[in-house]
Formats: sequence, C-alpha cells, structure tokens
Amino acid sequence: MQPLLDLLPVILFFVTYRLTDIFVATGVLIVAVLIQTAVQWIRHRKVSSVALISAVLVLVFGGLTLIIHDKAFIQWKVTVLDWLLAAGLLASHYFGEQPFTQRLLGQQFVADRSTWLKLSHAWIVFLVALGGLNLYVAYNYPEGVWVTFKLVAIGVQFVYMFATIFWLASKAQQVEGQ
Repeated sequence: MQPLLDLLPVILFFVTYRLTDIFVATGVLIVAVLIQTAVQWIRHRKVSSVALISAVLVLVFGGLTLIIHDKAFIQWKVTVLDWLLAAGLLASHYFGEQPFTQRLLGQQFVADRSTWLKLSHAWIVFLVALGGLNLYVAYNYPEGVWVTFKLVAIGVQFVYMFATIFWLASKAQQVEGQ
C-alpha cells in the first residue's frame, strides 16, 4: 500500500495534466508532495532522505516552472533526481563501511561486498541512463509523450527493482525470519 501512496503525487500530476495542462499539473504535484511529506512527518516523525530530496526538487523545479512559465524545469527534475540518486549510490562505495544497497537490503540478505557493489553499479548505470533518456524524450518529443514516458518510467523502475532483488536473492542468502 505504501508504494501506491508514494506514487499518489505522480498519479495526480498525470491525471491533472490529462484534464488541464502541465502548469496546473505542476501546481497539483507541488501541493501533493507537500501534503505527502507532512503526512510522512506526522506519522513517523521523520521523512526519508529520498522523499525529502524529491520534495525539495519538486518545490524548486516545480516552482521555477510556474514562476518562469517554462516546462523545462519540471522535465529536468526527474533527471536531476535520478542523477543525484546515482551519485549518492556511487559515493556510498567510498564513504561508510557499506554501500547504500547493503544498508538498504542487508537486513534481508547476506552477501559479500562484491555482490553489493555489483547491485549498486547496476542501479547507478540504470539511473544515469534513465535520467538521460528522460531528457532525450523531453527535448525530442511532444510534451504529452514526455508525460506518458514519465509514468511508464516509474513502471520500468518497479520492474527493474524486482529484477535486481531477484538477482540479489540468487546470489545471497536470505536472513532467517525474513
């Protein structure tokens, strides 16, 4: 249920775009992300770093989209988030004792460092490519195609996530009781 709630702002953006335009949809996205962040804070007394980074990017890039009335800013937000996540994954190889993938999934799986690094590298390449593809679609296709691509890309990320977890499960041992 939580992943669906996490997607609610994007779904609202998509539906609003289909009914109005990208600027109204961007406004709805900003409001939805603010509400989502507030609810997460109220329920858990913390906001995940990914959710916080995404919210800040929505506020900055969405705000610029509305103020300057240029859709390029909201289109760039997706790429900036993907590339920041990729940079964070890469940085985790050099800072701290474990790559971020291990910190995230190490409670469920036991694997050697090279397996965690391979998983991390796979996500880095995926996120860099997806961010680049987002810009390609944004600058080479009509706005409506980009909006649809944005929604499809989320589905692709879920498929990739499940595929990489299945890969990890084949290489690692599952922790007892998980």
